[in-house]
Amino acid sequence: MALRAALGCGRWLARALAAPGAARVPPPLPAAASVLLPVGPRPLRPAARFAGTAGPGPGPEGPPRRVVVVRITSPLAWLRTRFYYLLIRLYFDQEFSIEEFTRGGQAFSVVSKLLSQRKLDLLDELVSAEVLQVLKEKISLLPDNHRDALAADIDAIMYTTEGDVRIYYDDDGRKFVSILMCFWYLNGANLPEQLPGEAKVFQIVFGDESTKEKRHLLTANYEFQREFTEGAKPDWTITRIEHPRLLE
Repeated sequence: MALRAALGCGRWLARALAAPGAARVPPPLPAAASVLLPVGPRPLRPAARFAGTAGPGPGPEGPPRRVVVVRITSPLAWLRTRFYYLLIRLYFDQEFSIEEFTRGGQAFSVVSKLLSQRKLDLLDELVSAEVLQVLKEKISLLPDNHRDALAADIDAIMYTTEGDVRIYYDDDGRKFVSILMCFWYLNGANLPEQLPGEAKVFQIVFGDESTKEKRHLLTANYEFQREFTEGAKPDWTITRIEHPRLLE
């Protein structure tokens, strides 16, 4: 009975989204708090809402050091996004999996490196034309250290999580899904401890005094959009790129 009610509610919302004059863009999610916790050489078993990665070298006692990011999410926000994932599977893509979507940081890594190298001509198939035009102006004005800090190696991505999720129709009746992904990554660029705008940069030191390596923990927000109109290409396009305090 509960499942039947949930499916009925899903069909009602889909009809409401398709109705002329209906509110097609849901309100943004409330911000989630994130905490960075350094963890010693003792290995940890990952749990829900925890993500970690080994450091680039061994700690003082031999085993790799780990850094764990803890994300505290509102239960209402979590339920809301899961409801939208259910709608996506029911009415757009039966094989959609947010777990696979969240684990795939390859697109973010590739795009961030091309931005850092100023190879924007190679992003035509990955990033929307409107975003590319804005990026060309911003990248040309960045200092070298800020541009270096944009690059994220795939093994330096510490944590990936979804943010806002939207299902909407445009004025021509085309239907779209967009998912905002949030990335935390380590970068060794020569950045000051305090960036403009009073944004604190977390610094993580690996190794002992003779071999220590300092890296910054930075964040980036990339929005992925796909059109689900019949006949449209089954590709996700990046329609928003944010590297707070680095690319503004």
